[in-house]
Amino acid sequence: MLTTNTYKEVRMQSLRLTEGLSDEDMLLQSMPDASPTKWHLAHTSWFFETFLLQPHLSAYQVFDDSYQYLFNSYYDSVGERHPRPERGLLSRPSLRQVLAYREHVDKAMQQLLKQKPDKKILDALTIGLHHEMQHQELMLTDIKHALASNPYGLPELTPEANNNTPTDSTFTHFKGGLIYIGTDSDHEFAYDCEQPRHQVFLHEFNLRNSLVSNQEWLAFIDDGGYQKPELWLSEGWALCQQEGWQAPLYWRQKDGNWQTMTLQGYRPVHPAEPVCHISYYEADAFARWLDYRLPTEFEWEHAARTQPLTGHFADSGIWHPRQPEQQPGLKQMHGDVWEWTQSAFAPYPGFQPPKGALGEYNGKFMINQMVLRGGSCATAHQQMRFSYRNFFHPHQRWQFSGLRLAR
Repeated sequence: MLTTNTYKEVRMQSLRLTEGLSDEDMLLQSMPDASPTKWHLAHTSWFFETFLLQPHLSAYQVFDDSYQYLFNSYYDSVGERHPRPERGLLSRPSLRQVLAYREHVDKAMQQLLKQKPDKKILDALTIGLHHEMQHQELMLTDIKHALASNPYGLPELTPEANNNTPTDSTFTHFKGGLIYIGTDSDHEFAYDCEQPRHQVFLHEFNLRNSLVSNQEWLAFIDDGGYQKPELWLSEGWALCQQEGWQAPLYWRQKDGNWQTMTLQGYRPVHPAEPVCHISYYEADAFARWLDYRLPTEFEWEHAARTQPLTGHFADSGIWHPRQPEQQPGLKQMHGDVWEWTQSAFAPYPGFQPPKGALGEYNGKFMINQMVLRGGSCATAHQQMRFSYRNFFHPHQRWQFSGLRLAR
């Protein structure tokens, strides 16, 4: 559970993630879906200024009136905002000014938190800290995409010994029946889209114990998986052809061997590691190739609740998925890679967004997106819970997204 004592810790983590980046790195925006690191640093401060300091700290002085427009993300009820695809054009304010803005907000937040804040303020604080942790994950995935645009930006790492640990292709059986999904708990933070807790009926199903590995994906490539339209959803096949997909994002062939990009540099694809940086369309095509399917998010949550909420998260400082440990049963249900499900991001029965601007946090995005579960190597462990729902458009690949098979 987040407390006021975690404010400084979460805010400092955002700055730690910029270590090793140049001022120029932090201005890059490589595609409309991504944002510059500098913008993330400013927007997360804007969030606390807008939703906590201005309404709750008397005599608070706004740092710069123009920031209300520049660093609003999608809160239409707050006011107009700078176009998302053009965030990389914001050379001003400078990084130095953005860091001064963060310091200004942090000092004012310390004043607010010393005043014995009530439940309303603490609830908004908790949302703000989880919001910043979400942006920390985006800072990692967005800068990775930006650095990938420069073929000379990252070194080639000394090849490590390939681990040919065989993939565990066994399945765990679940009886199904009426089960509870989501949360209503007052003791655990959850976003509105995870509520209310409700019952769903599951037919009996089987969930594979391991994530799909690079070794399996290489077999999919070698069998012409990217050239077989019968495996693909229509929109996915059209996009595959248009974009020229031949492998996961960040894979490249050099001297006849596949390499993958990490935030430390390029290195050979390790067969035993979970495949990642794939779209929903690719995940669905792969499942069809093996005559399986993707799990629903309800099947996934039901299975995940049988496991401890542990895994390889961003806290390790190693922002790349690891090979699974040799253990029986379900592996890597949390951390390493987000797992695509076949479920659309839709409201639960009885869903009610909060009143006010924070009601725009999730509800307005419940269309044309698919649910992912489990977190990744770029997700803060503190952010995770069994009911956590992530969502992206089916074509998006720059997140640490992989898959697990069901039948």
